[in-house]
Amino acid sequence: HVQLVESGGGSVRTGGSLRLSCEASGYTAGRHCMAWFRQTPGREREAIAAIDTDDRATYYANSVKGRHTVSLDNAKNTAYLQMNSLKPEDGAMYYCGIRQYCAPASWGRAREYDYWGQGTQVTVS
Repeated sequence: HVQLVESGGGSVRTGGSLRLSCEASGYTAGRHCMAWFRQTPGREREAIAAIDTDDRATYYANSVKGRHTVSLDNAKNTAYLQMNSLKPEDGAMYYCGIRQYCAPASWGRAREYDYWGQGTQVTVS
């Protein structure tokens, strides 16, 4: 039984910071890819960042590059998303997804992820 549990969302002022966490359990693949997506009502799920659990390669959307950092604690099976210099347009429901491999050309395709968490809301005002 695979489970992803996100936490760390909340309300923050423009320019502020938040750190999201995603704790994974039950995923049997030794090497896998953990990613962060976000979604607002009426829009498709948008890729933000991903990290490969084996080589720690990271991938970022242009919209967050230089502001956000994805990291991993293998001992805790937890991925993090440090979000800095937040803007109102960063407000969304943030989801953690997991798949077997962070393919450089397709890490941002939501349909290729096997499992998702329930999401954590981020509001920037």
